[in-house]
Amino acid sequence: MKFDQFEFLTQQTFGQINSDGSPTMRFADILPDRLHPLVLAYVGDAVFNLYVRTRLLNFEQNRVRVLHGHGAKMVSATLQAYALRQVEQELTEKERDIIRRGRNAKANVPKSASVSDYRSSTGFEALLGYLFLEGNNVRVNDIAERCFVIISRKLTNIDES
Repeated sequence: MKFDQFEFLTQQTFGQINSDGSPTMRFADILPDRLHPLVLAYVGDAVFNLYVRTRLLNFEQNRVRVLHGHGAKMVSATLQAYALRQVEQELTEKERDIIRRGRNAKANVPKSASVSDYRSSTGFEALLGYLFLEGNNVRVNDIAERCFVIISRKLTNIDES
C-alpha cells in the first residue's frame, strides 16, 4: 500500500472523532448491500476468526500455540466450505444470494485450497460480514455456532452426515 493511501485510510478511520472521543462513523452508516462481496468477506473472515478463537477458550485457556493451531485449522477455506454445504439449505433466500455474490467475486485463490472451496468460503465469509455489518448479531452467532460445531466434529472425525 502506498503511503498516501495509508494516510487517507488512517484519516478516515481515526481522524474523524466527536468531541466526546467517539468516532463519527458507526456501523449504521455502512450499507452492507452496497459493499463489494470481497469487502463483506474481509469483515466476515475477521468475525468468524474472532468467534472461533473465543469459542476455543471454552476448551483451552493457557496454551496459545495450541489455540492458534486449532483455530487456524478451523477457519481454513476447506473446512468453511464443508460447513457451508451442511447449513446452506437452512439459510434464507437472501442469505443464499449473499453467498452467491461472494462465491462469484473474483479473487486470487491460494494453493492451500481448491478453487471451489475457496470460492465457497468467500461466500460464507461474505454472509457473516453482511450480517455483522447489518447488526444482526443473533443470526451471526447462530450460523457461526452451527458451523463451529460442524467443523469441530469434522476435525475429531465425528461427522454429522
